[in-house]
Amino acid sequence: MQANGSRENIEKDEKGTTDNEPGLSATPGPSTVAEKGITSVLAEDRASPVLFHKIKSQRSILTVAVSESELYAGTEEGEVLVWSLETYELLAKVRAHEGSVLCLFLSRGNQFLFSSAGDAIVNIWRTKGLKKVYSIYSTYDVGDVFCVVYSDLLETIYLGAQNTSIQWCNISKKHARPKVDPHRHPSHRNHRFFDSKGPGGFSFPRVSTPEPQAVEDCTFEIDQEHIHQYAHYGYVYCMLLLNDSIGGIASDQILVSGGGDGTIKLWSLDKSAVATIKNLRTLENGDDSILSLAVDSTLLYSGRLGGDINVWDLDTCQMVRRVQAHTEDVLTLAVGHGFIFSGSASGFVKLTQWQQFNSRYECRHEWKAHNDLVLASATTSYRGKDLYITGGNDDCIAAWDVSTGNKEPKMGMMTNNDQLLSSLAQLVSFRTIASRVEHAEDCRRGASWLRNLLKNFGAETEMLRTEGNQNPVVFARFRCSVDKRAENKPFLFYGHYDVVPADNREHTWSSDPFFMQARNGYLYGRGVTDNKGPVLAAIFAVADLVAARQLTSDIVFLIEGEEECGSRGFQVAVQKNKDLIGKINWILLANSYWLNDDYPCLTYGLRGVVHATVRVESRHRDLHSGVDGSKLINESMKDLISILAALTSSDGHIQIPNFYAPILPLTKAENERYKAISKTLLAANPELGDAKELTRSFKARWREPSLTIHRISSSGSSSSSIIPRTATAKLSIRLVPEQTSAEIKRSFRNVLEGAFENLRTSNLLTIDIDHEAEPWLGDPENKIFQTLEEAIMEVWGPIGHQRRGSLPAKKPQIEALKDSLSETKSTPVTSSTLSQGSDQHSQATLELAENGVSADSKRTVKDRSQKPLYIREGGSIPTIRFLEKEFGAPAAHLPCGQASDSAHLDNERLRLSNLYKSRDIFKKVFRELPLR
Repeated sequence: MQANGSRENIEKDEKGTTDNEPGLSATPGPSTVAEKGITSVLAEDRASPVLFHKIKSQRSILTVAVSESELYAGTEEGEVLVWSLETYELLAKVRAHEGSVLCLFLSRGNQFLFSSAGDAIVNIWRTKGLKKVYSIYSTYDVGDVFCVVYSDLLETIYLGAQNTSIQWCNISKKHARPKVDPHRHPSHRNHRFFDSKGPGGFSFPRVSTPEPQAVEDCTFEIDQEHIHQYAHYGYVYCMLLLNDSIGGIASDQILVSGGGDGTIKLWSLDKSAVATIKNLRTLENGDDSILSLAVDSTLLYSGRLGGDINVWDLDTCQMVRRVQAHTEDVLTLAVGHGFIFSGSASGFVKLTQWQQFNSRYECRHEWKAHNDLVLASATTSYRGKDLYITGGNDDCIAAWDVSTGNKEPKMGMMTNNDQLLSSLAQLVSFRTIASRVEHAEDCRRGASWLRNLLKNFGAETEMLRTEGNQNPVVFARFRCSVDKRAENKPFLFYGHYDVVPADNREHTWSSDPFFMQARNGYLYGRGVTDNKGPVLAAIFAVADLVAARQLTSDIVFLIEGEEECGSRGFQVAVQKNKDLIGKINWILLANSYWLNDDYPCLTYGLRGVVHATVRVESRHRDLHSGVDGSKLINESMKDLISILAALTSSDGHIQIPNFYAPILPLTKAENERYKAISKTLLAANPELGDAKELTRSFKARWREPSLTIHRISSSGSSSSSIIPRTATAKLSIRLVPEQTSAEIKRSFRNVLEGAFENLRTSNLLTIDIDHEAEPWLGDPENKIFQTLEEAIMEVWGPIGHQRRGSLPAKKPQIEALKDSLSETKSTPVTSSTLSQGSDQHSQATLELAENGVSADSKRTVKDRSQKPLYIREGGSIPTIRFLEKEFGAPAAHLPCGQASDSAHLDNERLRLSNLYKSRDIFKKVFRELPLR
């Protein structure tokens, strides 16, 4: 419940802020800022807090602490959790205590983390690897240990307890300490309440616990002379350390404590062996308990029961202000970035600032940060962003951006990931749904915004018009920035800014699909993974190279707005502007996903597609089956089903003449790739089954053609007694390399027309080809794929191969399912199977977190980097083969997202790690490939 006070000087921060700045002149009341996402609320008010990231835990968050790059939290279940401030991925999780973790404290330099809890124990953890190094307890029944601080100068831990005492332990003389008695450990003492005798003089038997094992030099008992009983006449709720002399008191460090008796006490710290604390001052605050403390320079802030904040001048030890901040208890205080942050029992947070011109503390903002209690808070700065972290009993941690000033990326500036996120949030906010006329203006505005971003980074840009007044293609060229360059070998990056619809009428999205939000290490919003996130990752990578003058060749961007509608007008627009685009040596796109959630992939093949509509129409109108039904009626639905049945056999074999003849034989190298995929996936997920069956399913999905009947519809009402006049089927045929759409279309028509002729029906048959795309097969051995492979291995580094269940079913259920299917066709592994059970953790972090190992220590366990899985895909992208043919250049496909990204579905998402690392991969490839 206590936040460590920041030593920043508020007055220093105020020098750069005046009341004339936009948005700072008014003081808004409670708002719904908590519902806002990353989209720049700062455009409206530069001091407004923005919900930058939200982490959903499984238990209440009682305390938080922040280091230079990690966020630590303690939960009511006794767990200590660690997240990365870069990606907000869970790095480590340990069961730290048997009781609720009430306080976390980081040592100076962040080498050690101290945790105290309701189990009356203080544990000391080495932050690297989150390994416990010491455990400390008192031989008295202290109850809950509400707070703990550590003096680096004295190498002494101070704790405040429920029994009103302050106790301390010096850990520098661990070898000289007497051996501890394991039976005096708090877990083996009788509890005054839970072990007391009930009616009849009996008590419930205790749950058996393992015999405590005292580890030599690691477990300390607090000496009896290191206890100050009745430090307060109430619980000792909060403490902090002052490192400077105050009020004429000469002392290297002063301990400050706040208690349930409404007093704040200042204690001198003795450097002797006994290290006795001595009360120097008692600051009377009234009868209300002191629940939280924070310090800034010579000002001490105390949060009180009832909602007030008292402000004390430590030089004079006088109370200078009483701020009526809340109507509920002030449970946590934090100081930083020029503000005082207070969190209350109502779930509201207030951001307060001292105003010199009228000598008053004024509330700048108030917002609902949590659904109930705000229990913990801290301030930090990370990569130039000022953050305020809160934790509550709604099981959430929230990171609020309280930065000020305009940080829009400009030409020649090195950009950071926060600017990438801000830009992605803006791009997501445009409803660029190409399939809906009502969003035509959104599409144009999104294209213009994208063009302006590219122009700001120094690109030459154009809007390429498309036939039929479709959405424009955004063209951009970044010129080589290396002074003495070899032959210019231009890159072409292809992407799209349009998205599929995201109707949320039934509230199936967890948040507004066009208002990007960050939760649990993921970004949620329509288009974040398909394809706006990868497109911006590539743009920002090139911008960095331009700023560093490391762009070794021209980079051309072609970003279209009709991809989700079959790339209408794209091919003609490219052909008309081929002179503008110029020579291209390599083509790169990033418009797909990993095979599962764990292992990076490279895609070297895609199937083509022919989409068709088959319609059978009768000469009569819709009829009633009871009135007109007979064998004399040629029913359109019967005819349609009959001719569709002619397309495939009972085992799924496609019965189009010479359909399979062009398929390329399986090479030894490709077969080895399939084996590597199965081996890698099964090492982590044994439940996926047999390696041969898994390999067979991949081959069937990727290198074999298929035919699918998507839906059948009919005219007339939905009544079961109607003989429809018209019956319609939507079909698709997936093609593989060497099959051509022209030949497949011709053979497809011949089969259907022949089958229809054999029916000798009076009905009419119509076959329309709605869309087509050629298959594509790249060369995994060429330079672009090899450069991508090296970049992936360097950026992602080693990835573990520990076992990870991806199927929720238990093994006996799986075996029973296999038995039930033994006499039928086997059920193949699908994309949903591979991503089933996925959560916020990848293989790179999940096992580490579960075992309490930090990501930093992982590289010492396994140094070999994971090669990407070379995969083919069953889907189709019309432009990739067209671009290869048009420019005579090889293409490669870098999947950026995970299998569980839910592209085209509700709650589409993209993991922050994937976005950031994709940017790094693009940067390496754009810089290094032209030099080969």
